[in-house]
Amino acid sequence: MKKIFIITGEYSGDKHASGVVRELKKIYPNVIIEGVGESNLENEGVKLFCNHKKMGKVGLTPKTIINHLSLGLKIVKYLKEEFKPDLVLLVDYGAFNLQISKHLKKAGIKTFYFIPPQVWASRKHRLKTIKKNIDKVFTIFPFEKEFYDKEGIKAEFVGHPLVSELPICNHREVFFKKHNLDLNKKLIGIFPGSRIFEIHFLLNIFIKAAKLIEKTRDDIQFVFSHAKSLSDVDFKIPYKELKDENHQLLAYSDALILASGTVALEAAMYETPMLIAYKGPLFFYLVYLLVRNIKKACLVNIITKKDYIDEFLMYEARPEKIAKCINQILDDNKKREYILEGCKKTKELLTNSHCVLKVAQSIKKELEEA
Repeated sequence: MKKIFIITGEYSGDKHASGVVRELKKIYPNVIIEGVGESNLENEGVKLFCNHKKMGKVGLTPKTIINHLSLGLKIVKYLKEEFKPDLVLLVDYGAFNLQISKHLKKAGIKTFYFIPPQVWASRKHRLKTIKKNIDKVFTIFPFEKEFYDKEGIKAEFVGHPLVSELPICNHREVFFKKHNLDLNKKLIGIFPGSRIFEIHFLLNIFIKAAKLIEKTRDDIQFVFSHAKSLSDVDFKIPYKELKDENHQLLAYSDALILASGTVALEAAMYETPMLIAYKGPLFFYLVYLLVRNIKKACLVNIITKKDYIDEFLMYEARPEKIAKCINQILDDNKKREYILEGCKKTKELLTNSHCVLKVAQSIKKELEEA
């Protein structure tokens, strides 16, 4: 029987990988799968070598580097001497997985990468590692395949896993009633981020923007998304907040104020008008300017190769600019329709395939031909 080992490093990767396992077991039931992950993989019958607690946090602290190095060596030793897989599937978590790919290559283990590092956005030097050590890359954005093709790296566009994972939200009135929202007022959903430093730099800007909007109109209401990773101490606001209902808030809002990230892609899938903003430490921004490969930040703009969504980055992320843009989205039908056009184009480009099934089919084909 053929053997696969899967390496994930955080919740999202564990979730996406579990979808691949589910589909793979349908079309290749005798395959043996072990890996590094959490409950999603375990619930699909994957025997875990270890969970994410042993992965440590991403970063360049001495402790993290030592933890990653030690765990990586243990994984490689287990794969070489005991499990002996026919294929290893790396999922996301670039800092760790790119390092371990070097050892897998030396051990002669075939390695595929699902949701590879975003080398098209920054740190292009990582391409050398990918080209040398990865046998095949499964890309989640259509432009990524073109990028890898130019570098002579074997790649297949499989679509984005979010497309099939996002829940259908079609109970707006129930949502409004549950949270004592006014159906006669427009709803602005605000997502200030899930990391402490994002809250430090963005939360007050978004609160001030909301207050400015309130001064100019009385047909408005605000709800902030409170990420599970943030404590109540970190997240103090004078507005209504919700936990664990991100998708409903994205779907039912009339407009969105978003910290830049994957959440913009989710908003596009629900076809909700948005703007994005981002601010962080100046040093990290200067480093980003040096290593970036593209000038756009919003995934909708990157995928469509057009500036559909307003981006307010660093010193452009000011309350008055954000407030003005939200008012335009609500009052200017032409602007609103333009943003919706970008959302629909993004959706079309990403929904033409069943992502995890395509990955499973490609893995099965590889195993059968080996």
